[in-house]
Amino acid sequence: MPNKAQQNLPTKRCPVCRRLFTWRKKWQRDWARVKYCSKACAKRGSCDPQPLDDGHR
Repeated sequence: MPNKAQQNLPTKRCPVCRRLFTWRKKWQRDWARVKYCSKACAKRGSCDPQPLDDGHR
């Protein structure tokens, strides 16, 4: 279970895989420019975004 400090970190949704990802210290200067959750998603770019799976079927 994450501690209280980890629970208050900002999150974003990756436009490629639609996963939520959390702020990391290495992104503290560039958080406004961070778009993708990983290098793999950055490489794929926005060429084929996955549909948002919100659990409804």
